[in-house]
Amino acid sequence: MAVPNSELDRQFEYLTEVRQLLQDRFGDVSPKAFTHTYGCQGNVADGERIDGLLEQMGYEFVDTPAEADFILFNTCAVREHAEERVYGNVGRLKEFKKTNPDLVIALCGCMVQQEHVAKRLKSHFPYVDLVFGTHVQYRLPELLRRHLMTGERVFDLSDDDDDIAEGLSVRHSNRMKAFLPISYGCNNFCTYCVVPRVRGRERSRQYADVLAEAESLAKAGFKEIMLLGQNVNSYGNDFGERELFPKLLRDINDLPGDFLIRFMTSHPKDCSEALLDTMAACEKVENHLHLPVQSGNSEVLRRMNRHYDRERYLETVRCARQVMPDLALTSDIIVGFPGETYEQFKDTVSLVEEVGFSSLYTFLFSPRVGTPGASMPDPVSREEKQRWFEELQAAQEQVAAARSAAMKGKTYRVLVESRNKAGRLCGRSSENIMIEFDGPEERIGTFADVLVTEPLTWILKGELVG
Repeated sequence: MAVPNSELDRQFEYLTEVRQLLQDRFGDVSPKAFTHTYGCQGNVADGERIDGLLEQMGYEFVDTPAEADFILFNTCAVREHAEERVYGNVGRLKEFKKTNPDLVIALCGCMVQQEHVAKRLKSHFPYVDLVFGTHVQYRLPELLRRHLMTGERVFDLSDDDDDIAEGLSVRHSNRMKAFLPISYGCNNFCTYCVVPRVRGRERSRQYADVLAEAESLAKAGFKEIMLLGQNVNSYGNDFGERELFPKLLRDINDLPGDFLIRFMTSHPKDCSEALLDTMAACEKVENHLHLPVQSGNSEVLRRMNRHYDRERYLETVRCARQVMPDLALTSDIIVGFPGETYEQFKDTVSLVEEVGFSSLYTFLFSPRVGTPGASMPDPVSREEKQRWFEELQAAQEQVAAARSAAMKGKTYRVLVESRNKAGRLCGRSSENIMIEFDGPEERIGTFADVLVTEPLTWILKGELVG
């Protein structure tokens, strides 16, 4: 499933041509690029590889689109709001094009992989020069060269799943934390989700390639490595190898270096006892599991095509906490799935209270073109769903406050990430909870032990130990 080396060599030749074309156009002044990614960590990882290609082509990066000669939006299609935000921001780029006619405007990612979006971009946004989907990101040098040579608009929405391009340069957006994709696409076809339609079927990277990249990141000094996939638990299933993901965790855990391992996203149907036992046994794997439940009602889960019910989810949680009593759990929840009743929604609230999630990502149902959920009867008004949403948030706030209170007086090892506006250091614990505390600037990018002195609902305040 990997892109052939001959094709990657061809793209490198195009990259070299683009670099020369830009040098001829800009002379001794490097062209400027502004890129922005919407959506999930997988999109961010894609954006880092796109930035790597742009850097190799000679671009320097700027912080605002007004400074740029090349503007790229890497888009998300998970919710309608994200798409509308992209349209609004692209609309504002028209003024930059008037000021700088040679400006190149590009869109890529999940949103533009959809046919109806591509049609809208062609007809309503004539100043967008370059549009390419999720399967051909590695072909950016070729696509950009074509536009620079002809001045024509270039659209490439090929959906060939043979698109795992190894060896691309990565321009990391964070020097402490690195994203490491281990698989692409999804086989689950949840009835609300457009991902399999824009990302393709599930494809795992070769084990040796993933492990080699993890080793390189550890040697480079990254303090946290996050393994990414639409369903990381099923990594290797397309090779015919079950439980390959726990083995990968153990092998990365055994690499030399002082770093942490996180992973997203886990599907409950594939969260096995072997995975939970591996998490408990590996000291570098963080004490946190993101396990999207989406609903606490079994009938709603069936209509979502989630392949588990409420009791199976709760049994997985019980097994996890049996081997990791202090495990922090986070989750995703959709409020107001088509046909959901208030009584079914209350099952979600009760599940949240029973599990005791550290935090939730909660969303009102957003119909996606082409998914079964978009055509299901949906009699509940948005106003009513909003009231449910607020009820769920209030319940989770109480749960989070109780969990934070239980952390008072305990010491946690944190990765110190930054200094906040109040001048305090901020560090994230293994449980994925932020703690702020006083300390010197040189602690940023290191590990520190912090005693929790004041628990708040969503963050903790503490004191540096030692």
